[in-house]
Amino acid sequence: MSENRVVQGRMVTAKSLAELIEGESVMEAEAITEADRDCPDCGGSVLEVGYMPSVTAFVTGRKCQDCDWREVERD
Repeated sequence: MSENRVVQGRMVTAKSLAELIEGESVMEAEAITEADRDCPDCGGSVLEVGYMPSVTAFVTGRKCQDCDWREVERD
């Protein structure tokens, strides 16, 4: 199972990180990975997680560990 990470001072699972990025509940999430980039807003570390917000969609979300920045890549 995926490893928990700290994002903005709180511990998150893959699913809770995906929900933070999406802004609502998600069906399923893959393991959290380190994104190969720094945050464009603060320069902090960026995490990446793939998730399914619905049965027919798969999304890759990225979230800074230190600030509110996030982005979503929809397939």
